[in-house]
Amino acid sequence: MNVIELIDKKRLAKELSYDEIKYLIINYLNGEIKDYQMSSLLMAICINGMTEKETFYLTEIMLENSEKIDFSNIEGIKVDKHSTGGVGDKTTLIVAPIVSSCGVKVAKMSGRGLGFTGGTIDKLESIKGFNTNLSIEEFSNQVNAIGVAISSATLNLVPVDKKLYELRDVTGTVSSIPLIAASIMSKKIATGADKILLDVKVGKGAFIKTKEEAFDLANMMIKIGNHFNKETVAILSNMDFPLGNNIGNSLEVIEAIEVLNNKGNNDLREFCLDISSYMVSLAKEITLEEAKKIVEENLNNGKAYQKFRELVRYQKGNLQDIEVHKKTIVIKSLNEGYIKEIDAYSLANIALELGAGRKHKNDLIDYSVGICLKKTIGSFVKKGDVLLKIYGDSDKIVIDKIYKAFNIVDEEVDKPSLIYTVIGI
Repeated sequence: MNVIELIDKKRLAKELSYDEIKYLIINYLNGEIKDYQMSSLLMAICINGMTEKETFYLTEIMLENSEKIDFSNIEGIKVDKHSTGGVGDKTTLIVAPIVSSCGVKVAKMSGRGLGFTGGTIDKLESIKGFNTNLSIEEFSNQVNAIGVAISSATLNLVPVDKKLYELRDVTGTVSSIPLIAASIMSKKIATGADKILLDVKVGKGAFIKTKEEAFDLANMMIKIGNHFNKETVAILSNMDFPLGNNIGNSLEVIEAIEVLNNKGNNDLREFCLDISSYMVSLAKEITLEEAKKIVEENLNNGKAYQKFRELVRYQKGNLQDIEVHKKTIVIKSLNEGYIKEIDAYSLANIALELGAGRKHKNDLIDYSVGICLKKTIGSFVKKGDVLLKIYGDSDKIVIDKIYKAFNIVDEEVDKPSLIYTVIGI
């Protein structure tokens, strides 16, 4: 077989065999197949898709060529959570300690942000001293000791995924459901999770824009999980508007702490309680109602926040030293009415301009900058009411873009749901 024949086969929407996909992956890893050839194949996949069987084969071959991480010394069921990325998504910072405080092991490998969506590792590194680069031994020992650890994924965890993603990112081939599903699930399975909760975000502030695409992606990932004997549940969640009030690394850590103290944004708190309940239900094999009762109790009695403090202490962080930018600007409403829309994507790009994220992989982040919303969808505002507060250098901001992110109408507005549906239960 040769790469040209296989590219042509996929161009004609024919199914590739296990051996053919293995040939492509192995030879791309060793450099025999060049970037321009793999780019052509990826575009053919984007246009024609992959069958379910092909997607299973791709995931399996990616796993066969991944770093083998042995977490067998971690006692008990390990449950993992993955978000497909969204604006203001600090869920892991809240959910991991809640779930761990309920007696469930959370061994979480997380990533950094690129572009308009933030990364959990960047948020944690806004806590001075926090070590996100645990060795496998340190990671396993910590999960056994306190029930939770969050670390950056090792560079060679699934090397072919890293290489393929870098190529997809510059060739317009990111938005392929089979490629996304294989990428996510190969890493989740490689890190040894027993049960997996997927938060598939959809809307203006997510990579996935339509419910139909989100539903297809969630179903494919569930099928992959089940194929590899990993019980998998997916939640489709609304990312048309920011999750919570704060966008930006330090600001999101501060908001996570508020929620763990049973304060702050009510929608964010309820969303995290729901996510945590599904994870506890999966791990303990109890009903969702039973799980939610335990989760709510541990948020109310302070055990969840104490677990977060323990997590930070074990990973050498200092919660007394979370910096926010000293320069601020307040944006006030020019109109009176009800807030119908808050464009998550627009606000995320404003935060990106402030320095809260990366336009390129090697960009340095300013952890202190960001946006704090003072009103949410459904809120009634008068002219002159504060819409949001910006932390950062205001000369980097075009104020008109901020106003365009808000749609204020005369009629009363119902608050939209955060969770559309749950698949796999």
